Amino acid sequence: MKVIVTDQAPGAIGPYSQGYEVNGFVYTSGQIPVDPATGAVPEGIAAQAEQSCRNVGAILEAAGSCFEQVIKTTCFLADMGDFTAFNEAYAKYFISRPARSCVAVKELPKGVLCEIEAIAVKS
Repeated sequence: MKVIVTDQAPGAIGPYSQGYEVNGFVYTSGQIPVDPATGAVPEGIAAQAEQSCRNVGAILEAAGSCFEQVIKTTCFLADMGDFTAFNEAYAKYFISRPARSCVAVKELPKGVLCEIEAIAVKS
């Protein structure tokens, strides 16, 4: 097992890792839309979905993988009313159309609107 660490995605804010590589697979922790350079959270679901995707991408890259290698995602929304706007941003990144679960949750860390985790094969 190899821990994945990158400064191109937000650091873990609890007792967990940004990701792991195990037996040729990459598992990312859920990525909320925090800009790793500034710590800021953008306004609105479209911008937040984009930042969450970029954060996932940074972890995938650090692990030697990429969006095209993602086989499964789990997406969390604070409001299912944001589903369409979230999908528009998500589709720009996850062009291989991996298997996905998308659920509404009562609340997410830092009051954000979305969170994305991914499983990928290593390139």
